[in-house]
Amino acid sequence: MAERAFAKRLGVVRLRMNAAPSTNVIDLRSDTVSRPTQEMRRVMAEAVVGDDVLGDDPTVIALQDKFAALLGKEAACFVPTGTMANQAAIRAQTEPGDEIICHEGGHIIHYETGSPAALSGCMVRPLAGDRGIFDVADVEGAMRPDNIHSPHSKLLIIENTHNRGGGSVWPIEQLERVAKRGRELGLRVHMDGARLWNACAATGLAPKDYAKNFDTVSCCFSKGLGCPAGSAVAGDKATISRVHRFVKMFGGKMRQSGVLAAAALYALDNHRARLTQDHANARRLATLLAQCPGLAIDPEQRERGPETNMVFVAVDKATGLTAAQVCERVKAKGVLILPNSPQRIRAVCHLDVSAAQIEEAGNRVREVMTGLLAAAR
Repeated sequence: MAERAFAKRLGVVRLRMNAAPSTNVIDLRSDTVSRPTQEMRRVMAEAVVGDDVLGDDPTVIALQDKFAALLGKEAACFVPTGTMANQAAIRAQTEPGDEIICHEGGHIIHYETGSPAALSGCMVRPLAGDRGIFDVADVEGAMRPDNIHSPHSKLLIIENTHNRGGGSVWPIEQLERVAKRGRELGLRVHMDGARLWNACAATGLAPKDYAKNFDTVSCCFSKGLGCPAGSAVAGDKATISRVHRFVKMFGGKMRQSGVLAAAALYALDNHRARLTQDHANARRLATLLAQCPGLAIDPEQRERGPETNMVFVAVDKATGLTAAQVCERVKAKGVLILPNSPQRIRAVCHLDVSAAQIEEAGNRVREVMTGLLAAAR
């Protein structure tokens, strides 16, 4: 009896795992919530694997070679997460007591649990700049003097696209100018390119066009490309050798990683071109949300609209509502979005959300906001 009950429960779990995402719940919390397609699941199931810790998983090796070529670099390292990609790159290029220069809204500051300090012993020097973007003068002004009192300015990090900047894309000329100046100042330069694929889709530029002036570049496969997990770091051979070492030290080396690498290989070939659909959905969603009472497009996006797949809206303080309260009420209507600050909400379009669902999400949010404001009168 116990065995039959267990088998029944296991069957239910398998059914849920293989079921298509519910059309009633529209999940716009992040592009990380997307699930692998059936074809991606097939290539994962059929992946040829080895032992990546011993360095002989052929599918991981193939992915690393392909990724390095796309970025125009000598070598690459496959890792489980975007946070580990950034942190291994930081540790490989700094020593304790060094300082990292990056934007004040950077992912490494807000979403990586203090890792630069905890794992690398580094301080962070934050820079201001609209939409997560700064310029040469900002970097020059942040450089520490070479004396015994100051930390060493060692690493410059540029995030492209920039999450908290509204999914903003760095203009390629400014990106090159800032990265080149950083290197002239003696800094190593890392790109947090978690959503670099979105920048490429928005501009038509190739990944190597963005990456050419950087020592290291990290990119995620589990966001816009729809993989269940995985990121990678590319750079010169010596630096990537150190990245491999620190990934192992941080507990990120896996065994038959080819199962995940196969998904990334499939996504690189099949899911990059379709990112423009997510961008179009984001623009439409921004239009719909701007029509909701009590909501307005965030100032970061007001002039140009969403540049990629992210929409940020501000909740009018006059409503007496916070972003978290709005998200909770909208959740009851089957739309999942996230508060990004006390009065700011983020919604992210991805491959599991159709154009029709975007229309429905806009209608549901408008219904909620209309009801909330009517009740407050």
